[in-house]
Amino acid sequence: MKIWHFGDSHTYHGLLDIPKNIDMIIFSGDATNPLNPVLNEIEMLNFLHWFALIDCRYKIMIAGNHDSSIEKNRVTKKTIEEYGIIYLENEEVIIEGIKIWGSPYCPTFGNWCFMKNRNKLDKIWRHIPEDTDILVTHTPPKGILDYSHDYNNYVERCGCSALMKRILNLNIKYHLFGHIHNNKDIINAGTMKLSILDTIFSNGSILTDGKFGKLTSNGNIINYKK
Repeated sequence: MKIWHFGDSHTYHGLLDIPKNIDMIIFSGDATNPLNPVLNEIEMLNFLHWFALIDCRYKIMIAGNHDSSIEKNRVTKKTIEEYGIIYLENEEVIIEGIKIWGSPYCPTFGNWCFMKNRNKLDKIWRHIPEDTDILVTHTPPKGILDYSHDYNNYVERCGCSALMKRILNLNIKYHLFGHIHNNKDIINAGTMKLSILDTIFSNGSILTDGKFGKLTSNGNIINYKK
């Protein structure tokens, strides 16, 4: 199965080059920008309309920390699925025998959406089924394609350590996420594999911080073998 993974489009989805002959699209959150859920709803509906028009059999998405219209239920799971898109929020879907589990939550940073203190996120990750094939989260696990700069311009890793601990105890084939974009001289977008795990990690973010309006990635293609 040919899967296109992308995320963090922040209203620039129209600039994407849609791959041909894909079987599934997985979007890992942050279609929008404003914290105000009324304004956010306008951007989210625009994204959903665009997503719905893509010729692809299976479409899956989670929300991200900017998608306030979903967190505040102005755009609901029912609304999204009326567009022919599967929405996951701490739940799973099985497609052609592939178990996919998704969650929008990430460690607290600023006053955004779907965030929890780092010491409470393990309560969510413990619900990831042990037989999950593809894990979709907005946050990266700590140490995987998650570099950024702090307020003092020092490089730091921003991913979730509790999520990484959970993944180390699972046998997930693919972990798809975004949230941490490319940043200055840091490249996070792309795929990665650790020697100690069979899991392939994919950061599907398509923008670079400070350079919105120009894509620096077109997401990642995953050729999933059943």
